[in-house]
Amino acid sequence: MSGTAGAGTEFHTPKGRVRGRRTDDGGVAVLGIPYGAPPFGPYRFRAPRPAASWSGTRDCGDFGPISPQSARLPGAPVWRPGDEDVLTLNVWAGPGTAAGGARPVLVWVHGGAYTFGSPAQPDFDGAALARAGLVVVSVGHRVGFEGFGHVPGFPDNRGLLDLVAALRWVQDGIAAFGGDPGRVTVAGQSSGAGSAVCLMAMEEARGLFHRVVAHSVPSAFYVPEVAAAITSAVAAEAGVAATADGLLSAAPERLVAASDGVAARCREGGPVAAVQAYNPVVYQPVVDGEVLPATPLDALGAGAAREVDLLVCHTLEECWFLHRVGAIRDVTSEEELGAFARAFGLPAALPDAYRELMPGAPVRDRYLALFGDAQFGEYSSRLAEQHVRAGGRAHLSRFARRRQVEGGPTRPWHTADVPFAFANLDAEGADFLLGAAPDAADRALSSRMVRAWADFAATGDPGWPALTEGATPVHHWAVPEDRVTDDRGSARRALWRGVGFGPIRR
Repeated sequence: MSGTAGAGTEFHTPKGRVRGRRTDDGGVAVLGIPYGAPPFGPYRFRAPRPAASWSGTRDCGDFGPISPQSARLPGAPVWRPGDEDVLTLNVWAGPGTAAGGARPVLVWVHGGAYTFGSPAQPDFDGAALARAGLVVVSVGHRVGFEGFGHVPGFPDNRGLLDLVAALRWVQDGIAAFGGDPGRVTVAGQSSGAGSAVCLMAMEEARGLFHRVVAHSVPSAFYVPEVAAAITSAVAAEAGVAATADGLLSAAPERLVAASDGVAARCREGGPVAAVQAYNPVVYQPVVDGEVLPATPLDALGAGAAREVDLLVCHTLEECWFLHRVGAIRDVTSEEELGAFARAFGLPAALPDAYRELMPGAPVRDRYLALFGDAQFGEYSSRLAEQHVRAGGRAHLSRFARRRQVEGGPTRPWHTADVPFAFANLDAEGADFLLGAAPDAADRALSSRMVRAWADFAATGDPGWPALTEGATPVHHWAVPEDRVTDDRGSARRALWRGVGFGPIRR
């Protein structure tokens, strides 16, 4: 079988034949397809190499191994030392054929602070999006030190290079699954969205995709000096030299533990960069001038990807989730709030402006609002605006869903939008993200978000107006119904005029 999902479960790929499994709706899931050779042994810390060919039919009914990490996520596999075949991808295709020919392709990049996560998380199951008319691809790539740690003499941003290799596989192989290599959308959330917009800035990725869906794009990128300083801290924690030979001598599990140790020290008041005292994320993309020539905001402002359509979203209360799970530092006094602003290089007047914007709100709420805008909200919105100013096309949305439940309202916080966009409201772990069991209004909202993603991937139009030089229409995802506003009158956005977003320095 080499065409549509309705005809069977075996497919020809560029490296050999694969067999998937039927989904409950009659589509097919083909999981754990290698797109790159295992990036260990002589290939460790190097750019990805093509996967080896195989003979016969490879059974692809289960997800492949995940990248080295210590995270344990609900319903997702864990990494075990010795798991090396981590450069795999997964394909979902719906039953039957697309009207008029091949289907648009959506390539999903998972989040996880560039440090953890996998495409095998239950809320990333692509069956519902495949039913909506897409061929869905989710990608496993190197994270943590293996993917984003600086190693002298080796390329930075190896996790991004993995994604480029996966997109090349899509160009060569997705037609076998009924996908259209001429309509490829890269989608991601959090660090997955950061990776997606980095791809827009990378020459190596040029022409491999045509649209981007970016939810909650983080504003964090390192200059090489910070990346090197982090490597020195990780190497010291691991008890090896901060050289290529020293780092190669440390087993992946040793560098995972060392990275966790550095993150713990950041929490305890010993950050490598000042921002890590508040958000102890160890790894970020490195603006190295080679793999990543500029930050995405600068690259898009210079017209680097004006031919790529962009759909941006962020949630209204991003950092309430990060605070709830203990991922960020707590701030409860005006003095601490001022110190936070200084660490992030924000104008001293901005905390006071948020006091006026949120009269009567406790310090912690103002801190979380300011942090969420600095880290995700303003940056995501500005990406869309910069893209349009440079001649690109962009749409902007915000996830605003709230429900009154016992104990108070649910929050539109970081990651809550993902189960809605994938129509996986009942997936393991989704109940915590949603804050309550989904009701009929939630399911209707999910259907609208799925339709918007599918339509955008197919045509570039998610169903509301694009930004222009004179207007910034914003679609608000909400229950019981959505609404569209214009950011030109936003008092909150006005506070950020003139505030820059550069890469993180020490």
